[in-house]
Amino acid sequence: MREARSFLRDLNFSIRWHPSGRKTNLLDSFKGPVLWYIIRLMNEKQPTFKIRNLDFYYGTNKALSQINMDVYPHRVTALIGPSGCGKSTFLRCLNRMNDTIPNTRLEGQVLLEGEDIYAPDVDVVYLRQKVGMVFQKPNPFPQSVYDNVAYGPRVLGLTEGQAELDELVERSLRQAALWDLVKDQLHADALGLSLGQQQRLCIARVLAAKADVILMDEPCSALDPIDTLKIEELIRELQENYTIVIVTHNMQQAARVSDVTGLFWLGELIEFNSTDTLFTTPDHELTEAYITGRMG
Repeated sequence: MREARSFLRDLNFSIRWHPSGRKTNLLDSFKGPVLWYIIRLMNEKQPTFKIRNLDFYYGTNKALSQINMDVYPHRVTALIGPSGCGKSTFLRCLNRMNDTIPNTRLEGQVLLEGEDIYAPDVDVVYLRQKVGMVFQKPNPFPQSVYDNVAYGPRVLGLTEGQAELDELVERSLRQAALWDLVKDQLHADALGLSLGQQQRLCIARVLAAKADVILMDEPCSALDPIDTLKIEELIRELQENYTIVIVTHNMQQAARVSDVTGLFWLGELIEFNSTDTLFTTPDHELTEAYITGRMG
């Protein structure tokens, strides 16, 4: 709120504040929506993730070396690079999915909204609720469409009563652009959906858990061009309310959907830049060689 007040003063607005702290004069006319938008603009100056000096090891093998990156809210960040370069390993560092792999370790810091997600007291279940993952191959549960979306809210206790759960399921399916296709078959087997529909169902499942960040590990690699386009359109719609990080081998896809792109190479982050800059006037020769097909 203090930052929002300063922002308005910078625009030469005259604002008086009641001793009790109540807004008066101009801010009264702003009411909720405009003031909320101003506060959101101020918050967007702060990164969702700050990654500092990150090294990651599989046993004695160093898979990532000195990764430094800021990931900002309401943007799509794409990670590109050849197979085995470390981009998926890095993505899994952002919600500690690598913890499930024996004999791995991480050095450095991964800060989520200023908090170290590798601190000893971090609730990993809560972390993975807030930072959801969509995998390369759609992985719906062998349950109904409804139960797939409702699974997270039920386990986490996010709703009270059937009506609230029904509303959350519908809202999540609408956000995933799937509601109109499945509203009459909510209790049908989710495995009966097409691959593209299954992937959107998995996205709805993440949304229903009330995630703030969506990690996507090559979400379109198993899909045909039509379903790929639908997922890309969905990504652009979701960025209005979510922070999205996507790993892709498809450089055209990265250029289409992302705001910022990072090139990984042999476990190092070679370049991290606005997508337009990286694909048109990259800072590094290796980046230009990779995106033009001369390497990789």
